[in-house]
Amino acid sequence: MSLSLSLLLLISVVSTASATTIGVTYVPAPSQPPPEEVASTLRSLKITAVRLPVAEPSVIRAFFYTNISLFLSIPNSLIHSISTNRSTASLWLYNHVVPFYPRALITAISVGTNVLADGNASSADVLLRAVRNVHQSLVDLGIRKITVSTTFSFVNIMMTSFPPSSAEFEEPTNNVILKPLLQFLSETNSSFFVNLYPYFVYKLRPEIPIGFALFQEQTYNFRDDAITGVRYRNLFDLMVDAVIAALTISGHENIPVVVTETGWPSCDSANDVEARPIYAEMYLRGLVYHLQSGRGTPLRKEGVAEAYIYEVFDTNTTFSNLPAMRVGTGQNWGFLHPNMSMKFEIDFSGCFSTTIGALTEITVLGFLLLVSGLLLF
Repeated sequence: MSLSLSLLLLISVVSTASATTIGVTYVPAPSQPPPEEVASTLRSLKITAVRLPVAEPSVIRAFFYTNISLFLSIPNSLIHSISTNRSTASLWLYNHVVPFYPRALITAISVGTNVLADGNASSADVLLRAVRNVHQSLVDLGIRKITVSTTFSFVNIMMTSFPPSSAEFEEPTNNVILKPLLQFLSETNSSFFVNLYPYFVYKLRPEIPIGFALFQEQTYNFRDDAITGVRYRNLFDLMVDAVIAALTISGHENIPVVVTETGWPSCDSANDVEARPIYAEMYLRGLVYHLQSGRGTPLRKEGVAEAYIYEVFDTNTTFSNLPAMRVGTGQNWGFLHPNMSMKFEIDFSGCFSTTIGALTEITVLGFLLLVSGLLLF
């Protein structure tokens, strides 16, 4: 009986393992198809979440009734006025949320992106007030299902990232900005937004094997955390767990993590040898498969709540403001051609991982039935 119960519990674990929501970043441009066609294509690809760094009303409207969740961003240029006047926050919401919600499934708003990219923490009060004012304006409108936060870049907030068990947030950013923000996120059931690019960490740390950054599980493509004894098979998990460890040290280990940008360039105007189509395809396919598997990370079994691939088309638009290396500047990050054909073979449907999960469940069930039959004898 106890053996059967244990196997049933095992089946329950396999059945309820959930994959991360995989989204994409969409930046409209005149050279691209109309937003309505883009929305239709993304839906046909089984993409269920879209991040809009430029929240144009016409683009938001294109996603009416698609059941694709939308992640909107408020420009950095509005942060100061929103922080000093809540009516500015309300005006932005009246223009970008109220006319569309809930026909457009808006689920999250980032108040600015990488505001601290220059390492200056003096704008802490301004940023926090802006985040709070947007949240309160939503509450005043009776909208309580849209989470509000701001987006950071991994390389700008981490004091140390390896081993993950020793990771901490950069000071004074941690005490001045992150701790009060994390308290707000905890109180409002919101998530921690972070842009996370293994590509840039690999470029900064040449001792890292490229296979480790590209989800290639081969000999020597791993790193061990000597403190916890955890073995990391890819750089993405290592970076995510560094964030989770830093959140834990700050006393907020349960806040969900959303990777707002991640990707790999297929071209670089500086002739970067690592910016190749084959590497971009390896990273994106490995990332999608890994997130769909539901295996999470060593420190968080559910992994990140959402992850957004940068980006749908090659727009060469700068949003991330990383020091010395800027996403979009002379680089191609898109996975679709302008005619909306796929540049790489990526399956966003999750069918393969679902099949694996089903086969695992069937195997366990078959073993259970076999054991039960043996017990009868």
